[in-house]
Amino acid sequence: MKSAVFATLIASAAAFAPANKAATSTAIKAFEDALGSQPPLGFFDPLGLVEDGDQEKFDRLRYVEIKHGRICMLAFLGQITTRYGVHLPGDIDMSGDSFDSFPNGWAAIAGPDAIPSAGLAQIVAFVAALELGVMKDIEGTGNEFVGDFRNGSLDFGWDTFDEETQLSKRAIELNNGRAAMMGVLGLMVHEQLGGSVPIVGEL
Repeated sequence: MKSAVFATLIASAAAFAPANKAATSTAIKAFEDALGSQPPLGFFDPLGLVEDGDQEKFDRLRYVEIKHGRICMLAFLGQITTRYGVHLPGDIDMSGDSFDSFPNGWAAIAGPDAIPSAGLAQIVAFVAALELGVMKDIEGTGNEFVGDFRNGSLDFGWDTFDEETQLSKRAIELNNGRAAMMGVLGLMVHEQLGGSVPIVGEL
């Protein structure tokens, strides 16, 4: 256990160590003003993933970051909601098992009282359908930025905002997604350790 904690501390310290200026200067010049490069870290690329200044690679990574952030925001809210006791009404299967009869978190997938494999397969199929057919950036539909999934059909008043407000909202979403990714990871770790977490409750 001590060695794992020590390794974690070394990795954390290495993430904040000064990087080789010659190797990262191109990336810093290319992306230092990109959305998400803000205090306190500014442009933060400890692994040097975009040190070559490749715009296409940066856009792909930003696309993945936004999508993962959105998924984790939903996952975190799902954890809080179900642990509070709010579940869908009715039964989850033809056998009469109600939604609230299954445990929360990982136990609903891998525990002894987990959702039946057929039900889990339906959930995976639904997510796959969203991923392949709905939640994607369709070219030629007037999308303005990486991760803009409106695709010419959804708007919710976005076009009524000025450019500064749009950038602010995009930065807020990006940071909330980053926080949610860390939050969900924390919940997963705590669930394996046991105990309780404020607001979320017993794990």
